[in-house]
Amino acid sequence: MVFRKVGGRKPVNLALQGGGAHGAFTWGVLDRLLEEERLAIEAISGTSAGAMNAVALAAGYHRGGRAGARAALAKFWRAVSRDGRMSPLQRGVMDRLLGNWSLDKNPVFLALDVASRFISPYDANPFNINPLRAILEREVDFAAVRACKDFKLFVSATNVRTGKVQIFRGEDINADVVMASACLPFLFRAVEIDRVPYWDGGYVGNPPLFPFFRGSRTDDILLVQTNPLKREGTPRSARDILNRINEISFNASLHSELRAIGFVGRLTEGGFLRRWTGRGAYRPVRLHRIAADAELNKLSSSSKFAVEWQFFQHLRDIGRKAAGDFLRKDFAAIGRRGTLDLRKELA
Repeated sequence: MVFRKVGGRKPVNLALQGGGAHGAFTWGVLDRLLEEERLAIEAISGTSAGAMNAVALAAGYHRGGRAGARAALAKFWRAVSRDGRMSPLQRGVMDRLLGNWSLDKNPVFLALDVASRFISPYDANPFNINPLRAILEREVDFAAVRACKDFKLFVSATNVRTGKVQIFRGEDINADVVMASACLPFLFRAVEIDRVPYWDGGYVGNPPLFPFFRGSRTDDILLVQTNPLKREGTPRSARDILNRINEISFNASLHSELRAIGFVGRLTEGGFLRRWTGRGAYRPVRLHRIAADAELNKLSSSSKFAVEWQFFQHLRDIGRKAAGDFLRKDFAAIGRRGTLDLRKELA
């Protein structure tokens, strides 16, 4: 097993899922983890909203360490909400009074939801306008992202032509890469990088874990999960059915990686791989997870498009609490054993 303290701190790899506005939950998790002086970040793998959190954190960290990273994350999410104040995607009066974060009754959202199933973004959005690009370019210093050597950074996107995952590493990451990682094909045109079209990385890795195996020296992976692997009940509305299909699709590659990690772990524990390949050829991985399924499962799929500052603060607070609970309960296990029971999780 590989474990070493970095400056007296326990190192971890962070795997950040996507999830639209629910990425503010990840902001809260990161905000709390950055407060924890006993913890060091070895590498980050991010997809979609997870990639946005990752680059904001990296740019802030390079300029001002932990405090700079926390400030950069808060500034980024505040900018998203500020630019979205004039968006027609807002909650109705009754939803506000009842504390419901859903956009299910918003007429513009409903119209866009229906139109996205029949009209190509190449026709509906001829000027290829995506407000997030302007926010990214304004709020994230990508020169600082590429210059950050405090930890390794991996951003994933889906190669439209091959259907395979493309991993972009620190020195190659720019606004185009992050926009590619977050490109929902029903809403936006594919993002072309070196004449290759890319869609949201969640289709083939949400987020990918394999870059850690050779790109990091620690075996502890902390998954920050916004998309639940399991949901109770059967979706019945067309929108809920489509949302669950997307969740299953976005989690499929993660499922595969978790199963592979579990399988290799059982072989190494039993000594089979050491017997045939020599000691140290395979590294067991210690998996951990921070999630808030009970809270996030209450939110409708439409809330992933909400941009209210109060909603982001609500999710941030949930994320901070979830991270605090993890640190209190499982911090001692980092470097010793995994705390995510794969047999139970994948049963």
